[in-house]
Amino acid sequence: MNVPQAPTTDDKLLDVLQGNWALEMDGAAMYKALASRERIPERRRVFRTLSEIELSHAVRWAKRISELGGTVPKTHSGKTHAVRIADTPGGMQKTLDAIIAEERRDVTSYLRQLNSISDEATRQILRETVLDEFSHAHTLARMRDQSGSRAALDYLLGRRRQGTGSWIGDAVYGVNDGLGSIFGIVSGVSGATLGDSKFVLLAGMSGMIASALSMGCGAFLAAKSEREIFEAGIDREKEQFRDHPEDSKEEMSIFYQLKGVPQEDAVRIADLLAANPAQFLKTMAVEKLNLTEDALSNPFRSAISGSLSTAVGAIVPVIPFFFMSGIHAVVAAAIVSLFAHFAVGAAKSLVTVRSWWSSGWEMTMVGAAEGVITYVIGIGLGRVGA
Repeated sequence: MNVPQAPTTDDKLLDVLQGNWALEMDGAAMYKALASRERIPERRRVFRTLSEIELSHAVRWAKRISELGGTVPKTHSGKTHAVRIADTPGGMQKTLDAIIAEERRDVTSYLRQLNSISDEATRQILRETVLDEFSHAHTLARMRDQSGSRAALDYLLGRRRQGTGSWIGDAVYGVNDGLGSIFGIVSGVSGATLGDSKFVLLAGMSGMIASALSMGCGAFLAAKSEREIFEAGIDREKEQFRDHPEDSKEEMSIFYQLKGVPQEDAVRIADLLAANPAQFLKTMAVEKLNLTEDALSNPFRSAISGSLSTAVGAIVPVIPFFFMSGIHAVVAAAIVSLFAHFAVGAAKSLVTVRSWWSSGWEMTMVGAAEGVITYVIGIGLGRVGA
């Protein structure tokens, strides 16, 4: 009589990893299904990105299974996310709520594995996967809170300008935008009118005003949207802490465990923070939203800074036409503008890691190309108009 052998440690680990693979494959299918039926392009792009990330997790689990001598399953059933969640009744808000809840349960499951598995290669995959799953939940929560806002979707997709944390970055960005756009206008109108100062000044000053107002409004709305997202996150965490304090404390302890704090110490820290709800919410905002209220931009200050800096950059190409006209004014405007391009590019090194010379030279080349192209186009348009 053959007595069945108890599963070895390696067999148990392979079972866990195969389950992880199936879970991630099912998650990829879920996000793919949501993307296929989503009509809003920005949301569709977010779902596709999340599907690709889930698929990359599955690939890592498959590789680790193979490294341990196991067999990667040919099919997956998992929790059938694609069928059960993608078809959640109640519209997109309910669907996102269901997905967020699943993502958090998956994080809890992975964290339990992290505390029980000793294989370091597997633990490394778990750490990275947990961080990604947390990121997914936060992204989906922002989408849920601002589901109808184009600014919020741009924020999620990383299309909106990322702040530097200081007014210097805003000023450099504004000067750069004003200089580039108005230099193009001045070059084009100069080509069309042979440098007639009357027309160049009219077009340049009008463009300067329009660019400054546009930049100011954009900076105001961006800062306001960022603050609204932050406040929505705080309100959501406040509600979560009020209704489910133990879940909130567990989530806080997870953040500290991911930073390498032992589980017992992480739980103790979470308990201490929970004793002071205001401090708990501030800490949770830092950990989950990567923001503090002090780091948020003031919408009115951003609007003023954006408008004034754009106007400063925009006036540079126009200045020569106040004093001269014709080809001499065009040449003077080009020289002044290219020097300004280099200065702005060099100033960008204050908020980037590039050298001032490299950044300035790149900006100068871009400005020169823009000036030549718009000047030639202006000549062509001038002849058509004639």
